[in-house]
Amino acid sequence: MSETSIKKTAQNLLELADVKINGSRPWDIQVQNEDFYSKVLSGGSLALGESYIDGWWDCQELDQFFARVLGADLDKKIGLSLPVIMNYLRAKFTNRQKKNRAHIVGERHYDAGNDLFQLMLDKRMIYSCGYWKDAQSLDDAQEAKLDLICRKLKLKSGMSVLDIGCGWGGLAKYAAEKYNVKVVGLTISKEQAKLAQDLCAGLPVEIRLQDYRDVVEKFDRIVSIGMFEHVGHKNYKTYMQVANRCLEHGGLFLLHTIGSNEGALKIDPWIEKYIFPNGVVPVYKQISNAAKGIFEIRDWHDSEGLDYDQTLMAWHKNFNSGYGLIKQKYDGQFKRMWNYYLLCCAGSFRVKKNTVWQIVLSKKGPDIAYESVR
Repeated sequence: MSETSIKKTAQNLLELADVKINGSRPWDIQVQNEDFYSKVLSGGSLALGESYIDGWWDCQELDQFFARVLGADLDKKIGLSLPVIMNYLRAKFTNRQKKNRAHIVGERHYDAGNDLFQLMLDKRMIYSCGYWKDAQSLDDAQEAKLDLICRKLKLKSGMSVLDIGCGWGGLAKYAAEKYNVKVVGLTISKEQAKLAQDLCAGLPVEIRLQDYRDVVEKFDRIVSIGMFEHVGHKNYKTYMQVANRCLEHGGLFLLHTIGSNEGALKIDPWIEKYIFPNGVVPVYKQISNAAKGIFEIRDWHDSEGLDYDQTLMAWHKNFNSGYGLIKQKYDGQFKRMWNYYLLCCAGSFRVKKNTVWQIVLSKKGPDIAYESVR
């Protein structure tokens, strides 16, 4: 295929999403390198992201670009690239999240630097979707989310809580302060653990650098926010069994996770390579099947993803407004990569390719009456 026909093919595909090459609208792309067309048509989403990091193309508002491209299902029209096929096969036939590999995402993403995340996140350092119903700011949205979770868990003074994937200890600190509960928080990130221990000092909170599979104690409540995306479908049943083992009879378990409205095991190779190694977003059936025979599902709250779109745009604003404070450590290529990550995810949630679920579970049995909280 000639260079002219390759460019024309790319142009025709983008027009299906109402995106023009070198157009004047904020979501139109500006191509700086003519090799862009052949690279992306042969390499798919991985090549699209890598060529952006390298400065081969630009876009004034990437979130709008991705909302249009993903909403038009251009990835399906291009066809499966080799990286997509390989990622699917690895996910299907290997356990990429087994215990001796669990540390990888901690080292490559969450250990990127506490200064980066302190710049981007809210004052409580919550790295998951906020709850924007009545919120006027990111701080308000994250505090509203923490409050909603605690009310769904029906916390009472003196209870013990296990927080699987505690991040920088934001929920642990909030629950200990507001509800007078004791919390054990688990993380696989050394940087998260160090800062979380500092932030929770003086409270009945223990932060552990520990894999969830190694916990043996029992707790009145279990919560997991934004960690299930790192568990992997081959480990979902084990995850539920561990949670069941650690939950007291009569207790509640709240699972907060991104969910996919697409097919199972659809893993974006750019996100896999540059942002969340070994990550995979679950679908409804995978969670319900994993819980079957172990837990009863008491409540399933679907936010439809719009709260996460707003959260990601707030993180993007914080990152860029404060970037000058960290640019000596995070160079221009990192800045392009990080903006690409935040804005492609925002576009995905905006067109409901992904959503956010809060699921309340209890051990099987007739002894629990649960009233849903919104």
